[in-house]
Amino acid sequence: MARSKANSPSIRTLIHLKTLTPAELFISFSKIGMSGFGGVLPWARRTLVERDKVLSSEEFSAILGICQIVPGPNIVNLAVCVGSRFAGAKGALAAVLGLTLGPICIVMLLALLYAHYSYMESIQGLLRGISAVGVGLIASTGIKMLRDEFRFPAMLLVVVVTVIAASYYQLGLGWVVFIASPLAWILAQKKARKL
Repeated sequence: MARSKANSPSIRTLIHLKTLTPAELFISFSKIGMSGFGGVLPWARRTLVERDKVLSSEEFSAILGICQIVPGPNIVNLAVCVGSRFAGAKGALAAVLGLTLGPICIVMLLALLYAHYSYMESIQGLLRGISAVGVGLIASTGIKMLRDEFRFPAMLLVVVVTVIAASYYQLGLGWVVFIASPLAWILAQKKARKL
């Protein structure tokens, strides 16, 4: 049964009306960029969804999903999408600069230090430990995003198909998207109807 216009939610309630200036985006993404060692995706989700609440968990997952299937680093793509959503092209540029400027300076400094001290076993051990922390942070973000899918359990089938295609069959991204997208689209339509 179709809803009447009187019962339909207004477009204003469906669209997140919060706006951020390019300066606010630069500062927010600078904090994200400077917080992550071994990957900033967990910090991006924590900042944008949990702390600043500029995106819902579902919005973050949807934007990240798009960012993962287009070329380029996921987090930079995310900065472009979020920045442009809230402040247009200037916002996209501010978010990307905020995300990358500080880390680029630090990496250049670390590269100089590494060139002089890389032979030390303590430095090599430190780098191995940091990489394990990065894996843990990425896994925790995946688990948080997976919890969102429990609200519509049929979507877990898409997660399973994706994991099997990518991990067991070791298919490339294009093939995984090609295989999982039709099922995801059908289930997303059913999910939207339930909401």
